[in-house]
Amino acid sequence: MHEPGYVGLLASGELEERVERLYALLSACTVCPRLCGNDRLAGVLASCASAERPVVSAYAPHFGEEPTLSGTRGAGNIFFGNCNLRCVYCQNYQISQDYPVQKHNEVSVERLAEIALELQERGCHNIGFVSPTHFAPQMAKAVLLAARAGLRLPIVYNTNAYDSVEVLRLLEGIVDVYLPDFKYADSAAGWQYSKVPDYAERSREALLEMYRQKGSRLEVGDDGLLKSGLLVRVLVLPNGVAGVAESLSWIAETLSPRVAISLMAQYYPIHRAASSEKYASLNRSITASEWSEALAALESNGMDNGFQQELETANKYYRPDFRDRATPFKDVRDFESR
Repeated sequence: MHEPGYVGLLASGELEERVERLYALLSACTVCPRLCGNDRLAGVLASCASAERPVVSAYAPHFGEEPTLSGTRGAGNIFFGNCNLRCVYCQNYQISQDYPVQKHNEVSVERLAEIALELQERGCHNIGFVSPTHFAPQMAKAVLLAARAGLRLPIVYNTNAYDSVEVLRLLEGIVDVYLPDFKYADSAAGWQYSKVPDYAERSREALLEMYRQKGSRLEVGDDGLLKSGLLVRVLVLPNGVAGVAESLSWIAETLSPRVAISLMAQYYPIHRAASSEKYASLNRSITASEWSEALAALESNGMDNGFQQELETANKYYRPDFRDRATPFKDVRDFESR
């Protein structure tokens, strides 16, 4: 039986030490590359609109992840509110950018640990922290508390990849599966559509660190479920906004063509991308031609490890409504293995 890395860190006492070091970053916040410097421990909000207490907008078994994560009983996803990015097309904008509402979803770290244990009790295959970057210290402390109480599921770090390398190093062994988005090849697009000036540089640094920790090998159990590894999500955007071919080439040449890629066709215009002339390049779903170009980029880089969505169905399904906190997503199983 695979034992999550945090179990060994707990036994050695290192997990508690890592949590202390992570929490120290909150006092003049450097938890993400924005480097706000605000004292979140004193209740001062950083640019992610977050202070010390984590915001949990929803949690539930989720069946819309890659099959090796969803399995038959679902990924145990915990959706954090707020975000360190401002993506104009965020499908989770109800929780990532509606800050006054999310204030009411603050919980204690002790409660966050209880939620992880509840999802384990419900039979979920893993604990997936969704948009965890700005709450990485609180997430780690919740893992510590839950592990003391019997948590033994793999921890999935489902991130936008605008992560601090220092934080990722402190998370080594705590996180079993890194599940980063790789949004843009060009930081100009990151500034226009996600409101950070250096997305390409910072995300590449983060991916390099994740790869250092996990390499390109996916550790899969006899049950077909992912226990440890790096799985990079690449969302195809219309009009070449994401620079998919360049991103895939960078991964293949700088990391390895064996890195697992989850190629995603689920984009649809929502939030400000659906209503603002300023973001007209994103005001449609992707075409069959754009999807074919992305698939060709995978092939030309020799990347045949991972998953891909079905173009015909993906953008019809992944449309959450977080007003229903118990089941914000439909039960979708749209990925195919490659």
